[in-house]
Amino acid sequence: MTTSDTGLTRPGQHIDRTALAAAPIRSRTSFGAWATYVLAALAVAALVHLFVFNDNWHWPIVGSYLFSQVVVTGVLHTIELTALTTVLGLAIGVVTAWCRTSSFAVLRVSAFAYIWVMRATPPLVMLLVVYFFGALVPRLSIGIPFGPGIGGPMTNDLMTRFTAAVVGLAVYLGAYSAETFRTGILSLPPGQLEACRSLGLPAAQAYLRILGPQLIRVITPALANEVITVFKNTSLVSIIGYAELLSTVQNIYAVNFQTIPLLTVAVLWYLVLTSFAMFAQHRLERRLGRGFANTRRTTEPREGKRA
Repeated sequence: MTTSDTGLTRPGQHIDRTALAAAPIRSRTSFGAWATYVLAALAVAALVHLFVFNDNWHWPIVGSYLFSQVVVTGVLHTIELTALTTVLGLAIGVVTAWCRTSSFAVLRVSAFAYIWVMRATPPLVMLLVVYFFGALVPRLSIGIPFGPGIGGPMTNDLMTRFTAAVVGLAVYLGAYSAETFRTGILSLPPGQLEACRSLGLPAAQAYLRILGPQLIRVITPALANEVITVFKNTSLVSIIGYAELLSTVQNIYAVNFQTIPLLTVAVLWYLVLTSFAMFAQHRLERRLGRGFANTRRTTEPREGKRA
């Protein structure tokens, strides 16, 4: 078979063998690929039919409640609860990770026991335990166990719905973030800390200036996932009656019986806030990853190009 028989050139046309060798090879679209295209088209059509042409969603009701004052207040309570829980939970995680890597056996065992209990306890159960902690310890006091103590305030006076929500979620976050911090610490080369010590740098300054930036770059994706999980777990505090986003829409549809439209309002707000958190995570990863990104695509010539 000649080159003209393949349809690449016309009779009498000169053949550029270099261009022919550099031409990309396009494979035929397989039956499986066409099947996935058909299935994707059917899925899109089903979603359009479900969300656009289904009047049971009552989109006008969704629009009327989406930016209402009571719903926006619930959103602000959710953001406030997430922020305080994140700060307190990450602080607990740092202390716990330090105890897990400590040279003192008592601190290591205590941190391990705390993480073990939190991993075995669902967050909803932890919220209920913290909220009803006053039934176990009616009054907070300071003293010697099995001995006299100085009486303090009543537990129920301090453990409000908001306090129980923050403490319960923060204690739960602290256990998981501690393992994330510990994993980041173990990923650092041990020789770097020894080098910092040989230079006379204190441990705190070494982590702040040298080891800390490397640690944060490694643990940022995992910590961001934990923060997003805490944001979604705020919906669990509706069980103790705190007025965040989910409990707010629940109170509304308990009166007007518009369950699906009000739940759609909550889902849309969760989607928007989670998208902002994921965008912030992406920007932070890009900033911390400067100098570590793969620059092969910008430094090497493209395949098939000749100098």
